Amino acid sequence: MKKKDKHQTNEEATNNNASSSENTGSSGIIRWIEKLGNKLPHPFWIFVWICIFIVVLSGITSFLGVSATDPSTGEVIQAKNLLSGEGLRRFVQEMVTNFAHFAPFGLVLVMLMGVSVAERSGLLAAAMRKVVFAVPNKIVFPVIFIIGACGNIGSDAGVVIIPPIAALIFSQMRVNPIAGLVAGYAGATAGFTANLFIAGTDVLLAGISSSITEQMAGVGEVSATANWYFMIVSTILLGGVGAFIVTRFTIPRCKKIPYDPEAESSADANITNEQERKGLRHAGIALSIYIILIALLVIPQGAPLRDPETGGIVPSPFLRGLIPILFFFFAIPGYFFGKATGTIKKSNDVLKFMENGMKDMSGYIVLMLVVAQFINLFNWSQLDSIIAISGAQFLQATGLTGPFMFTLFMTLVAAINIFMGSGSAKWAIFAPVFIPMLAQLDFNPAFVQLMYRVGDSITNSISPIYPYFPLLLGWIHKYNKNMGIGTVISLLIPYALILFVMWVVLVFVWFYLELPIGVGEGIYL
Repeated sequence: MKKKDKHQTNEEATNNNASSSENTGSSGIIRWIEKLGNKLPHPFWIFVWICIFIVVLSGITSFLGVSATDPSTGEVIQAKNLLSGEGLRRFVQEMVTNFAHFAPFGLVLVMLMGVSVAERSGLLAAAMRKVVFAVPNKIVFPVIFIIGACGNIGSDAGVVIIPPIAALIFSQMRVNPIAGLVAGYAGATAGFTANLFIAGTDVLLAGISSSITEQMAGVGEVSATANWYFMIVSTILLGGVGAFIVTRFTIPRCKKIPYDPEAESSADANITNEQERKGLRHAGIALSIYIILIALLVIPQGAPLRDPETGGIVPSPFLRGLIPILFFFFAIPGYFFGKATGTIKKSNDVLKFMENGMKDMSGYIVLMLVVAQFINLFNWSQLDSIIAISGAQFLQATGLTGPFMFTLFMTLVAAINIFMGSGSAKWAIFAPVFIPMLAQLDFNPAFVQLMYRVGDSITNSISPIYPYFPLLLGWIHKYNKNMGIGTVISLLIPYALILFVMWVVLVFVWFYLELPIGVGEGIYL
């Protein structure tokens, strides 16, 4: 009877839709957001209406002559009319290209094909069991968030990898796997402000910052390690605070949400302990050989996966090609585990695993058709740049300095991030305004960049237009097809709010103690 209470079938989940969408233990503003969100239609139709709204708004703003001046070039950016013949022609000609070339689309599919081999062969479940039994529960939750942050060394790779692995861990711990998906997603999306290693994001943002500082007398370039010390401490705090949110908010609320246990991979159901040990041993040997091979292609001077011009690793073909590298990282040990345990009897079984993984992503693929159109329509209209520039100018016009200005700046970035997801695009607009402005007050451009990164990370998880939010919905709907978008966002809100407070406090601590924020970088010039 207890097992049935914990693991309701899909039929029961369907019959208890009200329970999953309306009775999750939330209260106050979160309860209001949850109820309102659950009244929304499917995300596909939400994005259809948003696209229509953007097209109509572009026509109105173009007619009114709405514009903004790019602070970096002095160019006047005017709203473009998508209702015009030019807008119609561009949409018809580029609709397919928008979808086919949508960056997260290919990344997700390639990544999940490799993960599907590891999951459906039984490797991931076996490995997670080992982790759960070997690591105390108090450490498991912080580790998920720390790995989620570090997973972003390959840009968005952590967002694709960590949530399903976290779901498996939670399931092995007899905790609702939906709580694991939410926690893994929150950790990976917020983790862009935290990492133990130098990631592609560090290089990208530092390059934009340096393009501004090179035009400023007496100000040096901003290096990729400029925020490293702050990032390391942020990673540790993210683990602790994230674990607190999981135990205090996510798990208690998810107890009221039914889920289908049959959604979990059952490929290893008939694997004996001896077969599992043999499979893990073979998978470990294969993975070790693969890691050594990759190391030989990266570490030695002049190695093929280093940058051919600078000889460095950051940036390099290794980091830019991390997704295919991670594809084999999962697929190779998954194959050897399956061969050792019998879940893979012939080579075509691998193809079936990947095909089945893609079937699970069919809803995501359909949704990406309209999401890609929205992002490109918003960009074509130039309303995204106008909104970001206007927001930056408003903050500049307040004339505030010190901690209150820091908070207002980070809050503004966080708010705009809900509507404009590209971190580099926003920084390219904000950097020319705020780096020179705060340099007049003797603030280091690296510190301005650090504050921007805090705001740019916090609202990733709760933004319904974030490119990977539909992926989270797809994962969750494997366990509960009736769970509304409002319930999902309401589960993520505590992470956005509490982690934002954590990072603002951390910025203040760094500011008042005047601690170094990175290698050779401090708060002031």
